[in-house]
Amino acid sequence: MSAVPGLQEDCEELLGAFQEADTVRFERFAELWRERRFHTIFYGRIRALERNKLTKKTLEVAQQYFLPPYAFQIRVGALYLLYGLYSTQLCQPKQKIRIALKDWPEIHKFQQDLINSQHYDAAYIFRTLRLARAFHFTAMPKLLNYRTKKKIQENEFKEEFKEPSNRVNSLITNDVLEELMNIHDHYQKMKCVISTDKSRPDKALSLIKDDFVSTLKHITLEHQEWQQNRMKLFLNAKETDEMLNKKEEGNLLESEGSERANALARIKYKSYSAVVEASKSRRHRQVKLESSESGSNYGKSLSRSKKTSRRAQLARKRDSLGIKGEMQGAKETVTQHIGMPVITEENSDEEEVSLPKRRRC
Repeated sequence: MSAVPGLQEDCEELLGAFQEADTVRFERFAELWRERRFHTIFYGRIRALERNKLTKKTLEVAQQYFLPPYAFQIRVGALYLLYGLYSTQLCQPKQKIRIALKDWPEIHKFQQDLINSQHYDAAYIFRTLRLARAFHFTAMPKLLNYRTKKKIQENEFKEEFKEPSNRVNSLITNDVLEELMNIHDHYQKMKCVISTDKSRPDKALSLIKDDFVSTLKHITLEHQEWQQNRMKLFLNAKETDEMLNKKEEGNLLESEGSERANALARIKYKSYSAVVEASKSRRHRQVKLESSESGSNYGKSLSRSKKTSRRAQLARKRDSLGIKGEMQGAKETVTQHIGMPVITEENSDEEEVSLPKRRRC
């Protein structure tokens, strides 16, 4: 019914908890309201238009439980719910509770029942709403527009909240039993008048039992108890079915999770145990799975390769040093040919060597 997801479920959950409390006191409803922080239902709407739409829808959902065919306790809880929603709404001006004129006589009768049953806290809440002008009296329960075809959704009544339909209780009420008792007493007196013994009626005139009214009252009370026990059994069976369904769902989830975990384990085992052959162009990236023995051999080969690399480096250094020496010798020879002549000391016995003279052109 509600366009807001979870709105009707939250209202029904609160009213269901109030019904389980088996009371109509406002104090208990206020405790349930505070436990669920129900005043935060209007939070999260920033724009004024969204707040107005949400508040109207919330009051409409709560208002349906305030009318028949719901039970008396549910209607009292709906009255408290309307009071709480109207007081905590964030709209300015406040959105009002829509009440059709055809429903007002039933609401007025409900108010009289509250006063007669001495539920003064509920009667005070109703009077507070009336004084605050919280009700908006309209011709129709829902807004109708001119020349528009709109499919009106029928309200789906929650069976647990409805007043149990009991034809026996509707026919045999306290007023009816009292009237039957008066008629029966008058009937007994008339039989005594027309009988020979004025103190008691004749046996020929005793067409019905003397305890007819008390027997009828006893049978009615037994029927009420039977119906209440039947409703309790129905609710218990429904709760057990829900618990079994939850357990089955949990078992299914666990089985699915275990199957998925086993499948992942198999996939990982296959992926880590198998060695993928790389292509020729990517063989230098191939990963090999080696045992501990191959690991030791691999370490020995590494040490050998290191030794050979060191020897090669020493040989290269030697070669470079030899090349450098040859280069230095060549440089010295070149300087000898190109540079100034070197004068050497000679012995006196040797002949002096005269330098050649330059020719003049």
